[in-house]
Amino acid sequence: MKIGSIRVFKKHDSTPADVMAQKLASWAEGKGIECVITSAGEREYGAEPDLLVVLGGDGTFLSAVRWLGGRQIPLLGVNLGSLGFLTEITTGELFTALEKLLDGEGLVESRMTLQGTVERDGEVVSRFSVLNDVVFNKGALARISEIEVSVDGLFLTTYRADGLVISSPTGSTAYSLSAGGAIVHPSLSSILLSPICPHAMTNRPIVLCDTSVLEVKLREKNGELFVTLDGQVGIELDAGDVVKVSRGESDVLMIRSPSMDYYSLLRSKLLWGDRKKPEERR
Repeated sequence: MKIGSIRVFKKHDSTPADVMAQKLASWAEGKGIECVITSAGEREYGAEPDLLVVLGGDGTFLSAVRWLGGRQIPLLGVNLGSLGFLTEITTGELFTALEKLLDGEGLVESRMTLQGTVERDGEVVSRFSVLNDVVFNKGALARISEIEVSVDGLFLTTYRADGLVISSPTGSTAYSLSAGGAIVHPSLSSILLSPICPHAMTNRPIVLCDTSVLEVKLREKNGELFVTLDGQVGIELDAGDVVKVSRGESDVLMIRSPSMDYYSLLRSKLLWGDRKKPEERR
């Protein structure tokens, strides 16, 4: 992979991210590579880089995806957070991963996104694109809402639940997993639908084809209900609002860890096979 310029997208107000950003800038200077440092929250784009290096946690990575706005620039996520399903490369292997990229050995994966609209009274009031998930969740009061879901114009069901998660395969290890959804390999093309604490015990998560178009309608508003996009942006819904979700037009390009396959990542992050007591992991 030819790299003439790097944009460092770092977590805002983080000393470890600041230190690593300066180390990366020094490395880039030694390689004759232009390096620009940007903090999460900044909106200035400047020249388009060949690579975006994200320093932070998964939240910072999702902010970087929003910052890209669909531009096909590979992202390399460096984990400075806690879990790190998206920022899977450690600080210790960062420069090894970069050297491999320069030598043409980088592991670049294409991850599908979701896109959609929020419609009110027949008018589109918001458009969105997400990497992980579209989440319908209630406000502070514990009240159950009625959420009607159709797939490709065909009625599926009406959920009486605390909320609903629509996720991509990449997002299957995020909120969807907490809601009881399956872990789906990120190379698969599918859309996951998982109710949050459904009133009916027979309501279960469902995996749909990636060509499906989902239409979610808030039939009855019982307290506040929001649609949250990748945990970054929240929109309060009114009764009768319709949210349409389908596969996104553009994928996200991610640089994989050179030392860890997907199953190793699952074992590491979810502590599969770890028999240590919680106090022994500290």
